[in-house]
Amino acid sequence: MAHIADNHQVQRATDAIKAAPVSNTKSGGPGDGTCSDSSRSAEEGSYCLIKSVKHLSDRGFTRLPDRYILPASERPGDGPGRVKLPVFDLARLRDPRQRAAMIEVLEAACRDYGFFQAVNHGVAREVIAGLLDVARRFFELPVVARARYMSPDVRAPVRYGTSFNQAKDPVFFWRDFLKLASCQPLSAVVASWPDEPADLREVAARYAMANHQMFMELIEAALEALGIACRRSLLGELAAGYSQIMLNCYPACPRPDLTLGLPPHSDYCLFTLLLQDQVEGLQVMHHGRWLTVDPVPGSFIVNVGDHLEIYSNGRYKSKLHRVRVNSTRPRISVASFHSLPAERVIGPAAELVGEGNPRRYKDTDYATFLSFLASTEGKHKSFLQSRKL
Repeated sequence: MAHIADNHQVQRATDAIKAAPVSNTKSGGPGDGTCSDSSRSAEEGSYCLIKSVKHLSDRGFTRLPDRYILPASERPGDGPGRVKLPVFDLARLRDPRQRAAMIEVLEAACRDYGFFQAVNHGVAREVIAGLLDVARRFFELPVVARARYMSPDVRAPVRYGTSFNQAKDPVFFWRDFLKLASCQPLSAVVASWPDEPADLREVAARYAMANHQMFMELIEAALEALGIACRRSLLGELAAGYSQIMLNCYPACPRPDLTLGLPPHSDYCLFTLLLQDQVEGLQVMHHGRWLTVDPVPGSFIVNVGDHLEIYSNGRYKSKLHRVRVNSTRPRISVASFHSLPAERVIGPAAELVGEGNPRRYKDTDYATFLSFLASTEGKHKSFLQSRKL
């Protein structure tokens, strides 16, 4: 059965939050490193370009800085279609009489779409609303307060930044983000998370535990769909596996036709669980077309990651997706990436390799991925392509 976060886990994480030191760094006012309110000087533009697109948007910039303008061939284009993703009902999965039918739904979704909508997932509304609210308030902090967590190191467990892979992006993307490592046990990492807003640690910890429980249910079902007989040991590893939460802010953009919030990419994990507000922006590549996904209140969008494509030996596909921005409404989303412990090597499952179905991927691990990301842009499915045989 899936690992269930109990009240003892919640208490341990809460105790860690209360015991964690709170920074005395203050923000706002003269000399705090934020951009001047009296001018839009070249210095201001340069500073904010590196630190925060939200500040550019809030300041009312009407011209998109050149660093954010994509080549014509990579711009979002006009008139995208829409896609209705398969719906996966976890309440029906939990019903023994309906489980087999839902396993078939999951199999088809992972094989044909690489994406699905998860409903009746059991994550409380107040937990979801709380995280979206605290994420919004984090990105409303002064630039200097957020910039305390900036790092060029893609390995940093807590990292604030902008764009996609800022150190390597030849063109920047219209996004600010905060990455939070959320490995199990959660109490070991929560003290490193930002202490502003004051309730961020507690709110994010409760969300992380509920989100991890949902992931465990989904991956157990996926292993069943793949016909993996000896699942218990792998599920034990996943219960203590690596995960991270990415809070994303896509501000209103003066020229959304010239840029993107995120470029086409796939995710390095088993499953990604995406929570988003009511502003659309996610697009998936399906049958060679970019299609917009409609936000469904209370649901999660789940997508197959590179790890699951490798583990399934190509039976399931990690599909390309990207994020469009708009000129009027900011968008907040939270992506949670889940996989095995960082040091664990992953390759195709033995049950899925044999005569007529040769091994299609090399073994890989998280350190190999981070080295790749530190040396290149990491867009499209470039890392996964490097692991193919």
